[in-house]
Amino acid sequence: MQIGIVSPVLIQHPTTRADWEVGAGIDEVARIAEAADRLGYHHMTCSEHIAVPVEIAAERGGTYWDPLATLGFLAARTSRLRLVTQVLVLGYHHPLEIAKRYGTLDRISGGRVTLGLGVGSLREEFDLIGAQFEGRGARADDALRALRAALGSPNPQYHGEFYDFEDFVVEPHAVQDRVPLWIGGRTPRSLRRAITLGDGWVPFGLPLGDLADMLAKAPVPEGMEVVLNAGRALDPTGNADRTATSLSRLRDAGATIASVTVAATGVEHYVDQLEALKALAVPLGIDFT
Repeated sequence: MQIGIVSPVLIQHPTTRADWEVGAGIDEVARIAEAADRLGYHHMTCSEHIAVPVEIAAERGGTYWDPLATLGFLAARTSRLRLVTQVLVLGYHHPLEIAKRYGTLDRISGGRVTLGLGVGSLREEFDLIGAQFEGRGARADDALRALRAALGSPNPQYHGEFYDFEDFVVEPHAVQDRVPLWIGGRTPRSLRRAITLGDGWVPFGLPLGDLADMLAKAPVPEGMEVVLNAGRALDPTGNADRTATSLSRLRDAGATIASVTVAATGVEHYVDQLEALKALAVPLGIDFT
């Protein structure tokens, strides 16, 4: 198992953000990314919302940094850390838009992009940008197939139910032979979609026991990533035992990558926590290479 970081600052949920995040910016995030890169953490994340209705933002937060701009900045400050969209909403983009924009990021970063992708659930946002909400699952499946055909190719060709293209040049394109596609969701259907069309599954909002049951009923193929969230923020310097137990429970549930948030009072404390977390994790056999 490896450990990736759910980036602070970039999403500010009213019930989970730390006080220091409210006034923080890209320099603070970059300092954390540099430390994570140096220590051998697997990835950092950036999610996507275009515009959140005011009443929903009051409950779920309205701060969502743009992943392309943000990850592009972090690419220039790191050398090994993977750059993960967690998640892009497939219905908001044509597959070739994603292939071009994130293919360029893949080239800039030296092949460090992982595309976390989701079907989306915020109808108001779909309506705002004129995207089709009904039938979005089938459209997302077709978009995933189209993306797989397009990523890494200068002359992609695809003929599907919703997307159809050939005789177009897409340059720059991704430098990875196979850009990893992680599928977000919280249903058995999302897990099936990840198994059949993706390279990883990134569930959210479910108890760990439920996730383990879902994985037991649909064994994942060899090499597919299972990215499970640790839930509450880990505090390795303040509660080492609970931190170690949380990591072990994720591994036992089937995680190949633990996705964690870290309790901290500021950037310096956050970096200290990352160092302490690695010191706790290495004896458990967790990989930082």
